[in-house]
Amino acid sequence: MGTKIILGSASPRRRELLSQIGIGFTVRVSDKEEVYHSEVPEEIVKELALMKAENVATEIFEEQQAQLVREEADFVVIGADTVVVLDQKILGKPADGEDAFRMLKSLQGRAHEVYTGVAVLCCKEGKMQTVRSHAVKTAVYVHEMTEDEIRGYIATGEPSDKAGGYGIQGAFAKYIDRIDGDYYNVVGLPVSFVYQTLKEIGAL
Repeated sequence: MGTKIILGSASPRRRELLSQIGIGFTVRVSDKEEVYHSEVPEEIVKELALMKAENVATEIFEEQQAQLVREEADFVVIGADTVVVLDQKILGKPADGEDAFRMLKSLQGRAHEVYTGVAVLCCKEGKMQTVRSHAVKTAVYVHEMTEDEIRGYIATGEPSDKAGGYGIQGAFAKYIDRIDGDYYNVVGLPVSFVYQTLKEIGAL
């Protein structure tokens, strides 16, 4: 039996990707505030991914101590964070339809970058150990779009909960010219890296 694996993310895309490659896991999300100090996108996502994993692990340890049980003494937490970057500026989730329109209009006809940070935190005998902290960068090229096309895509509702205002795996796929890098990174999780790391540490 493998080590208990916990996904420290509420993202449905990350859940789908882990399930897709046959990894058994549970979901646990911390509501602790996440404040980063880095200024470079690659370091920001690594910092936030590690923070998410550490917050979940800390809460589990506290519960174990309070209940004086150790059934989950050994476990692995996967933390992840994704940002979309255009001209060195991070694009978050759109606040509303007009914000989504502004973001999508800025992306069309050119390239932008998507960074995902992943932290795999191995927890044994009541202690945390960072096994791997990694960031992946993918360049995404978007075709020119008409205003009607942008409005039509926004009307699908897809942009509302996605960084940069789009999901590459959804209806926006028809506007993607090409990518340089890992497709799954753009969806939200570089699954090959996660799988290989879990295999290396004996969690599978």
